Amino acid sequence: MAASRREFLRHTGLSAAALPFLAGLPGLGFANGTPHRKQRLVIVFSPNGIVPKHFWPDADGELTAFKEICTPLEPFRDQTLMLNNICDKVEGDGDNHMRGIGCLLTGTELFPGNIQGGSHTPAGWAKGNSIDQELKTFLQKSPATRTRFGSLEFGALVPDRADTWTRMVYAGGNQPIAPIDDPYQMFKKLYGGAKDREVIGSVLDDVADDLKTLSGQIAAEDRKLLEQHTTFVREMEQELKEARKADGHVVPKLEDGLREGENDHLPRICKAQLDLMTAAFQADFTRVATFQITTSVGQARMRWLGITDDHHNISHEPDTNKEAVEKLIKINRWYCEQVAYLAKRLSDTPEPGGEGSMLDHTTIVWTNELGQGNSHTLNNIPFVLVGGGLGFRMGRSHKYAKPGVPHHRLLLAMAHAFGHRLPAFGSSNFCGDGPLSLS
Repeated sequence: MAASRREFLRHTGLSAAALPFLAGLPGLGFANGTPHRKQRLVIVFSPNGIVPKHFWPDADGELTAFKEICTPLEPFRDQTLMLNNICDKVEGDGDNHMRGIGCLLTGTELFPGNIQGGSHTPAGWAKGNSIDQELKTFLQKSPATRTRFGSLEFGALVPDRADTWTRMVYAGGNQPIAPIDDPYQMFKKLYGGAKDREVIGSVLDDVADDLKTLSGQIAAEDRKLLEQHTTFVREMEQELKEARKADGHVVPKLEDGLREGENDHLPRICKAQLDLMTAAFQADFTRVATFQITTSVGQARMRWLGITDDHHNISHEPDTNKEAVEKLIKINRWYCEQVAYLAKRLSDTPEPGGEGSMLDHTTIVWTNELGQGNSHTLNNIPFVLVGGGLGFRMGRSHKYAKPGVPHHRLLLAMAHAFGHRLPAFGSSNFCGDGPLSLS
C-alpha cells in the first residue's frame, strides 16, 4: 500500500506532505482497496469506579431507560450494550487501582516492582500486551486493513510521570505506552508539516497547490471528503492558535500530577482530542484508538460542574454521604457526556466509501479500573459499548450471574469480532469458557 501511494505521488507530481490527505479517499484504490467492511474500536477510560445504583439499569434485557449517569447516551440507546457483572479476576501484586488499570486491557498479572500502593504489595508493569495493541498487530499484517498508524493513543491530563497507575496501554510485558495528552502534539503527529508552532503556520499552506491539483483528478465523492478534511484541519489549527493566544498553552505540561488550575482545561482538551480522533478515523489513519481521561486514582477537580473536591477523594466517601454521591453522579455523567459526544460525531459523519455512519462501523467501549470507588472492588467493572463496529447485538443490558465472568472473555470477544480467533488472551486460566457470545 505504501508503495502504491509513493507511485501515485510520483505520477501526479504531488509532494509527500500531501499524504495525510490521501489515505482516506476510497476512490484512489490504494486506500485499503480490497472490498471489506471497515471495523473500528475505541476504548475510553475514566477512573475511580462508578455509583452502581445510579449507573446500572434495573431490568435485564431490552434497554428501555438509563439511570442518571448514563442519560447522555439516550440518543444512542438502540446502539448501546451494557454488560453487568464482568469482573477483573486477576490477582497478584499491586493494589486494586494498579491492577485495575494495569490488567484492564492486558488481562495479565503485574510484575513484582517497587511501586507501593495502598495496603497491598508493591508492583511494577503488566506482564503482557493490551488488547488494542494485539488488534493493531493483527490488522497491520493485512494490506486490506493496514493503516498509516496502526493505533492512536489519546489522553487528557495524563502526567509525564510513568507508574502503574498512569498507563493502561502496553506494547508487551514491561512496555507501557504513554498516551498523547496534548491535542497540539496529536495534531502534529497526524498532519506533520510542523514548523515553529510558537508562530503557528498552517500545514495546509504547504500543500495548497498539491490539494488543488489533486482535487481536479478525483471523483466528486472523494472531492467532498477532501474538502471536509481540509476544512476540519483549518478550523482545528485556528482553534489551537486562538487557545494558545489566550492561555499560553492548549495543554499545560504535566509532571507530577495536576498543578493548581491546569485541570480546568479538561473539557476543551477532551473535545479537541475527540474531534481529532473522528478526523483520524474519517481519513482512515487508524482503526484502533484509546482515550485515557486522567489516570487511575485520578484527582481532577471538576470546577465546571461546581465541584472543587478531588475526584478520587470523593470516590472514597461512603454511600450514606448523599452530597458525595450527588457529586459522583455529576462527575461520571460528565465522563459519559464525552462518550456521547464521540458517538454523535461518528453518527453525524457518513462512512467514507461505505454505507451508514461511521458509528455503524465503530464500537466505543467505555470502562473503568474499578467497579465502585469506595469499596475498590474489581467486580462488576463497568463496560458500556456503543456503536456497530463489532457486530454485537445492541440495545440491551445484560447482567451475568454471580460471581460474574472474567473480563478476559470480553477481550476475546472483541478480538474474535475482528476475525482474530485467539484461543486465549492474557491469563489463560480465565479464558477456558471462550469469548462471550454477544451476537
